[in-house]
Amino acid sequence: MTSDELKNNVEKALAEIRPFLQSDGGDITLISIDNENSVKVRLEGNCIGCTVNQMTLKSGVEMTIKKYAPQIEEVVNVA
Repeated sequence: MTSDELKNNVEKALAEIRPFLQSDGGDITLISIDNENSVKVRLEGNCIGCTVNQMTLKSGVEMTIKKYAPQIEEVVNVA
């Protein structure tokens, strides 16, 4: 998978999960993909102060990204 294909697949994953975040007043933005195995995102809106944002990041966002791009090993939220 080329780096462009990887980015497109990560964006597809974020597009899939974005409506769930937006329904709670939040959002997510792709910041970078490092070493083709680590994704940095920024949780926004209500997701910033949400007490379950780490659970959302791991069980929702990371799982969805890995479905589209299995080589991704971690997803990190950057403030």
